[in-house]
Amino acid sequence: MGRMTQLVDRFGRKITYLRVSVTDKCNLRCIYCMPEEGVHLKSHSDILRIEELARIIRVASQLGITHVRLTGGEPLVRQGIVTLICFLSEIPDIHDISMTTNGLLLPNLAARLGEAGLDRVNISLDTLKPERYKKITRCGELSSVLDGLKAIEDVGLSPIKINTVVMKGVNHDEVQDIAMLTKEHPWTVRFIEFMPFWNNGWKFGSRHVVPIREIREKILAQGAYPVGAHAEKSDMEESCMGKSDTEDFNMERNEHAERPDGVGPASYVKFPGSKAGIGFISMKDHICSGCNRIRLTADGLLLPCLLSDISVDLRTPLREGATDDDIAGLICKAVSLKPENGKKAQAMAVRCEGNPSLSKIGG
Repeated sequence: MGRMTQLVDRFGRKITYLRVSVTDKCNLRCIYCMPEEGVHLKSHSDILRIEELARIIRVASQLGITHVRLTGGEPLVRQGIVTLICFLSEIPDIHDISMTTNGLLLPNLAARLGEAGLDRVNISLDTLKPERYKKITRCGELSSVLDGLKAIEDVGLSPIKINTVVMKGVNHDEVQDIAMLTKEHPWTVRFIEFMPFWNNGWKFGSRHVVPIREIREKILAQGAYPVGAHAEKSDMEESCMGKSDTEDFNMERNEHAERPDGVGPASYVKFPGSKAGIGFISMKDHICSGCNRIRLTADGLLLPCLLSDISVDLRTPLREGATDDDIAGLICKAVSLKPENGKKAQAMAVRCEGNPSLSKIGG
């Protein structure tokens, strides 16, 4: 199958980014991601094999997918993850391979991941306090994550991004301390507004939301200044952002310059003299308007939108002998079903018991 027409949804959004959940297993039990008792895991036979994942991504690349992010669960607990990255690094049209991880296994895997072809890493880190880290994750050791950050830095993968979900009454008092990491390390910090997902309602809900504007104002009060879509970009500002951040900036500047809060995954600020930027991500309508991604679950469902209950099954036809053209057609179908607005799609979605946790869909 040669390169086909690029993926464009009904609303003119060009789809270039595929998030791939390689497993529904995780070695943590974060309070905002799953209940304390964990979640019901798919059987081994239901999970896409490494070669099946590679094939789907190869076909997707021929439709215009250029960026792949590996998620979970926790992607580093997946056997064969290094092999998968090797496969992906050999696909000519995939220009960027990234991973979101909790970082616990990075000290032993960072070098192999870099050699395999991984380009960059996002590490989930919601606190700098060891005891609070144990409380949020229910079982993790903060020291292991910090060792993982150092290991990735030593390997030379860049940019390194820290993802922090801010929750009222849990860690909102650490926002300023976490932001200060950018003064000491070349780590971009991104604060993520807690999303009251319908299936994490066991204990978490809207009472834990801290508006992203409130978080941003705290950081600006510390002396940070806007960059990216919020200010004229200079060489100094570009140097504080990684390649992907600069691409986000260009998209924001060219297509959405009139919007005061920018568009896309994050808007950025920076402390004078710091080594990296600080980003802010919120589930607002303007993010949906620029959404360029689709998601593949570990059991082979292609989701056009995180907040929608719409999905297209790839695993069944794949195992029943589907050709590459068949798979391409299903990917195109999923893109054609992508809703205009995720929050509206969530409101319309059918609620039922057994909705998957974020660990299952690669949130």
